[in-house]
Amino acid sequence: MSDIEKFFKQAAMQIGAGGSAGFVEVCIMHPLDLVKTRLQIQATVSSVKASDPHYYNGIVDCMRKMYRFEGFTSFWKGILPPILAETPKRAVKFATFEQYKRFFMFGSSTPTPLTFALAGLGAGITEAILVNPFEVVKVTLQSNKALAKQVPSTWSVTRQIVRENGLGSRGLNKGLTATIARNGVFNMVYFGFYHSVKGYVPEYQDPVLEFGRKVAIGFTSGVLGSCMNIPFDVAKSRIQGPQPTPGIVKYTSTSGAIMLVYKEEGFRALYKGLLPKVLRLGPGGAIMLVVYDYVYHFLENKFQDNDDTKS
Repeated sequence: MSDIEKFFKQAAMQIGAGGSAGFVEVCIMHPLDLVKTRLQIQATVSSVKASDPHYYNGIVDCMRKMYRFEGFTSFWKGILPPILAETPKRAVKFATFEQYKRFFMFGSSTPTPLTFALAGLGAGITEAILVNPFEVVKVTLQSNKALAKQVPSTWSVTRQIVRENGLGSRGLNKGLTATIARNGVFNMVYFGFYHSVKGYVPEYQDPVLEFGRKVAIGFTSGVLGSCMNIPFDVAKSRIQGPQPTPGIVKYTSTSGAIMLVYKEEGFRALYKGLLPKVLRLGPGGAIMLVVYDYVYHFLENKFQDNDDTKS
């Protein structure tokens, strides 16, 4: 097999494994992503707390009020954009990570923790640029507090955004720098920690123990990444979500949004939605990395069997 054929075969396996990992993760963990967004876009103002029956005091309160006012299916509001985006997004994430990893070897024969971190940063920036329009639509849908059956379709929301604000920084690419910062930081920590620690923790021969080892490292990677990038996530939700005063854009830039939230609501407000984010991306991070590893090895063995049959 030529080097070009090997490259395309490996890329196909990375894309297939990454897409599978993303699809499984988003279907399982989307409700917590929605709760995280709802908590992040609401301002911490006492007058709002007193007057708004939809004000959420935490994860359980948010879920309870969503179920009461919007119905059970509301927990999957805005899931279509992530489903449409997650397969190519995760495929891009894992495939570009492998390519960036080669670039950041710096002449070494083996990758270092710095290699994994920089490759993760590059992969995060790449995926952010590709998926930001889906994020804008998703946040718009998630912030809608009407009954699930009354929420407009994904396509109609997309058309409305484009019609009213276009494709640029006020429309489908609103909050791009915040998405880049959020995804870049998360993936830098996520991949950097996972691959570095995995190399130091011995593998188990027992498949159950080995599965547990990968899940534990993947879970920790997701939690650490979530804790590091949460201020950028809050800024992204404020920029892409509904503004406090209709017709007036309050949150415009990433740094500006972070400073405004800190000034008006305090330091703790920059970590709004951290718990549902951790509850989602802890297990979600483990799901992605474990599913990726197992699907990649399955495809690798499948390709190997086909090559052996042909020969």
